[in-house]
Amino acid sequence: MSNKHFTDDLISVFRDDPSFDEQSKTLIMRNLAKLKDTKVNILITGATGCGKSSTINALFNSNKAKVGQGVDPETMDIAKYELDNIVLFDSPGLGDGKEADRRHSKNIIDKLYEKNKDGDLLIDLVLVILDGSSRDLGTSFELINNVIIPNLGEDKKRLLVAINQADIAMKGGNHWNYKDNKPQPELVKFLDEKVESTKRRIKEATSVDVDPIYYSAGYKDGSEEQRPYNLSKLLAFILRHTKEEKRIVFAQDINKDNAMWQDDDQLENYREEIKNSFMESLKAGASQGADIVGAIGGAIAGKFGEVIGRGVGALGGALVGAIGSIFGW
Repeated sequence: MSNKHFTDDLISVFRDDPSFDEQSKTLIMRNLAKLKDTKVNILITGATGCGKSSTINALFNSNKAKVGQGVDPETMDIAKYELDNIVLFDSPGLGDGKEADRRHSKNIIDKLYEKNKDGDLLIDLVLVILDGSSRDLGTSFELINNVIIPNLGEDKKRLLVAINQADIAMKGGNHWNYKDNKPQPELVKFLDEKVESTKRRIKEATSVDVDPIYYSAGYKDGSEEQRPYNLSKLLAFILRHTKEEKRIVFAQDINKDNAMWQDDDQLENYREEIKNSFMESLKAGASQGADIVGAIGGAIAGKFGEVIGRGVGALGGALVGAIGSIFGW
């Protein structure tokens, strides 16, 4: 686990800034300190071979994760990975036999109903990963339609569906441009149809709207390596479904390798969206629990955003190390 946290640098910036009185500084610095301890809990599930581990490794600095499992044998199927601010619960999907499916379903449902110390639902997001190369996703739809959605409660936005292994979605890896690391038009059409089919099947079965995306987590096998594709789209997708005040904490744990974020479908500027999402989240998190704008007055309120921006731009520590070169700060 890293000792340096991006909030340490921001706290220093606000402490030394003359724009705010001591009361406002205290409020802001206290909220920034709370961000250091803020957790985003993500339940990741999907069938064997869908690429959960490769997705986790692509998105996050998972080499610094503390790995643990429950001591209760009934929950041993769900592995827990703790980063600085992101906590990942990795659960098997269905398709391992009737008894295993019963156990996996029970564990997932129990986790969805689990509460944190404040009495709120523990799981912020459920990411279901589908195997884009599979022709039979029946067990995955059973997991989504019969296990997850009925136990999500009112906030169905907590569910994200993402189709991995876009590069081999067509038999034999046909129509993937390995040189430029992107799908050719025939494969784009195939993947778009798969997205629409997935969306339609879930809607027809549950009346719940989802907006799946496709991506490739990439791989490294000896000297052979393929960069991820649409990883920035996946992160933007995840951030849209995360509470605004929590989004910024992803900056502490995301993969620092710039190459992982380079290739995407360019339908939107995902890196710009991520940067803006982090900035707005930082403002929301710093003012959380207190009306900072009201406390400091309209004239100085504009300075709040300026100082946040200056603080981000001036950082030589963890935040720039994590996202500066990637997302343009």
